[in-house]
Amino acid sequence: MKIYNSFSREKENFEPISPPFVGLYVCGPTVYSDVHLGNCRTFVSFDVVYRYLTHKGFKVRYVRNVTDVGHLEGDQDSGAEDKISKKARLERIEPMEIVQRYTVGFRDVMNLFNNLPPCIEPSATGHLMEQIEMVERILENGYAYEVNGSVYFDTPKLVREKGVYGRLSGKQMDDLLAESRELKNQGEKRHPSDFAIWIKADESHLMRWKAPWSVGFPGWHLECSAMSTKYLGPEFDIHGGGMDLQFPHHENEIAQNFGACGCAPVRFWMHGNMLLLNGKKMSKTPDPVTGKSNSILPLQLFSGDNNLFAKAYSPMTLRFFMLQTHYRSTLDLTDPALQAAEKGYARLMEAHRWLQGQNYAGPEAPTAEDAEVNALLDSAFAAMDDDFSTPQALAALFELVPKINSWRHGKIPMGSVVKATFERLKVTFRVFLHDIFGLLDETQSGTDAGLADGLMQLILELRKNARDQKDWGTSDRIRERLQALDVQVKDGKEGASWSKI
Repeated sequence: MKIYNSFSREKENFEPISPPFVGLYVCGPTVYSDVHLGNCRTFVSFDVVYRYLTHKGFKVRYVRNVTDVGHLEGDQDSGAEDKISKKARLERIEPMEIVQRYTVGFRDVMNLFNNLPPCIEPSATGHLMEQIEMVERILENGYAYEVNGSVYFDTPKLVREKGVYGRLSGKQMDDLLAESRELKNQGEKRHPSDFAIWIKADESHLMRWKAPWSVGFPGWHLECSAMSTKYLGPEFDIHGGGMDLQFPHHENEIAQNFGACGCAPVRFWMHGNMLLLNGKKMSKTPDPVTGKSNSILPLQLFSGDNNLFAKAYSPMTLRFFMLQTHYRSTLDLTDPALQAAEKGYARLMEAHRWLQGQNYAGPEAPTAEDAEVNALLDSAFAAMDDDFSTPQALAALFELVPKINSWRHGKIPMGSVVKATFERLKVTFRVFLHDIFGLLDETQSGTDAGLADGLMQLILELRKNARDQKDWGTSDRIRERLQALDVQVKDGKEGASWSKI
């Protein structure tokens, strides 16, 4: 089995540090708003990694954090208000209310995508002591310094002594100097590329804690270093995240771990590529010409409540769409692409349903078709062993669909393969579609009912949030769109409920 290692920029044989145990850490959401589709793609990709490693027999400890400390917008030294506190001020509520709302919403969306929950889901606020202790170790080892209550990492010293800073992102010290901006407290730093690992808070900062150096808050990068090593050890197997996190986040994680223990924390760095929307990078910022943002939330896509797509698309259609492209390649979300994915997903599931319903005898002697079927099944597993190539694995399964349909419609005799081959085909389809790819059959009545109820609960929660914020336009629009779909919403003392008219 080979995995592309972002650190070496090569595919390498995957050998766990302590087989059969595998430590997998993935950077989770910052819970100040609804999770966007780009993040969803990352979490679907690593859900498949988790599922496949488990299928291979590895005992995986999957850790995915929740960032709820309230790190500053942009660079941690910019002096801007952090996103969680900013939202809390606007709504006149506690920051942890913002955290709770969007943490619950994130988990609900992950459930809609049928992502398995991680083994451990630690929060940054729940691990402040570990972060403070890591800062102390970095200081003791001489890789950080304190100025006016803030603590900064000494990156030139790491470059001189270890030569590792910049290797993951491919940046040299000259590049880091060129990219350094005029940031708040820049004069406190010994070098422009140094970054804060503890920041002294001013009186306006809502989220702050007492530490040996000041009342303040941890730097953005510190939490992942502290929590990953707490649960997976100072050296673990796989660290994943979006490609946008390579620099500075993951680069600075490596620096912090070297500073704390003198060792590289991760064997394999994995990075998923971005999700485009109609050929452009997703952004909530309005276009200066059109005045429209190029962004859509998962529930807007699932409900059809948007002006970007001709219809609503189900979570499984979107999951299938994501699996059609390798996790390291860019993926463009468009109406034609989703329509094609919807048809492909339905075709694959239809073949799968027919297979599962067959009780097959078959001939005694193998035929030429046995070799063909088994070769395609082998190629599907080989594709997954080659850096989790879901598109190639899907292609192998799709090559088998015409043969399945020919049996189904009587175009070729059912006795064209032996029973063992047919049973392997039947089992492999089930294993790939359900266990590895995490796809649900949305045509099943129980699944449909659960899916509809889950979607409606999320939609009603969005409507309640709009009403709480006195956003009557959004609240009314949700009710009107639901009425157009023959869904009636009733408001009562116990909250809103829905029914099909």
